[in-house]
Amino acid sequence: MGCYRALAPLLRLVPPERAHALALGVLASRWAARVLGHGSGDDPPSLETRVLGLDFANPIGLAAGFDKDGVAIDGLLGLGFGFVEVGTATPRPQAGNPKPRLFRLPEHEALINRMGFNNQGLAALAAKLAKRHRRNGIVGANIGRNRDSADAIADYVAGFEALYDEADYLVVNVSSPNTPGLRDLQARDRLSALIAALMASRARHASAIPILVKIAPDLAPEGLRDLTALALEMAVDGLVIGNTTTARDGLPPCWRDQAGGLSGRPLFARSTTLLAETYRLSEGRLPLIGVGGVAGADDAYAKIRAGASLVQVFTALVYDGPGLVGRIKRGLAARLAAGGLARVADAVGADV
Repeated sequence: MGCYRALAPLLRLVPPERAHALALGVLASRWAARVLGHGSGDDPPSLETRVLGLDFANPIGLAAGFDKDGVAIDGLLGLGFGFVEVGTATPRPQAGNPKPRLFRLPEHEALINRMGFNNQGLAALAAKLAKRHRRNGIVGANIGRNRDSADAIADYVAGFEALYDEADYLVVNVSSPNTPGLRDLQARDRLSALIAALMASRARHASAIPILVKIAPDLAPEGLRDLTALALEMAVDGLVIGNTTTARDGLPPCWRDQAGGLSGRPLFARSTTLLAETYRLSEGRLPLIGVGGVAGADDAYAKIRAGASLVQVFTALVYDGPGLVGRIKRGLAARLAAGGLARVADAVGADV
């Protein structure tokens, strides 16, 4: 933690995307976890949980977008995460949107990004995952479509097939605001066709890897009802709630017209409300991963009590550094103990 605090002011003088690349480079090094990993080590038994047929040492994960190409998985797991989600990966390499496309809002502990699925493509990610091949920790992969693709469903099926044998679970990203038309795939008829294609692809394999769908925090109530019902009908394994938001509630005028998705503290209330409503609509039958504005143990516990079986962080890691992971885990274990709960699973949905 001391190392990060010393470097943080200097990192913030560097353009945010360049600073992110530098951080990934450090995390990809062999000594990253030893120097920066304040969250590693044995987790308390109360944090162990089984979700999606997988055993997690703790429920705190890293959201997709931080390590798009899987270059620093072991360094990130070494920070103490229970799981890491890589991607979003598209079939073909993609440069993403023009720069600048990542903006810090330090006074709000937030980010705005319009990256546009910049990544090295499925083949590169599959090769990195195959090289480490489940060496340690749970790794999910987030898949999307190329911006100029004429067949979105074919792109997702390609992602599914490329990463099927290399990831522990797969997330279908239909909710980024930075690829034109992507969020239209959340409509019931289009999402139904997409899920059907993925289920047909999965049926051709001997094992059934979990398939989750990542949704937007900006869904209207009727859209959320349709999507939740569809997920139950089609036996989707879970939902990730949610992606970045296009809303600018509480932000000053200088940020309201900045295109892109907003993440961090301003997203917490919106995403947690959506999470609780999804848990209620699904009657607790869908495993949910809660994302959006988690910056401490209280936030993680609130997500869990709102219905999340697992929780992911992203923006707070940028502002608080690697010590955040251990602080969240210690605080979460303390809150479970104070509530007389033996396992994190006992708190899921307690407030709904």
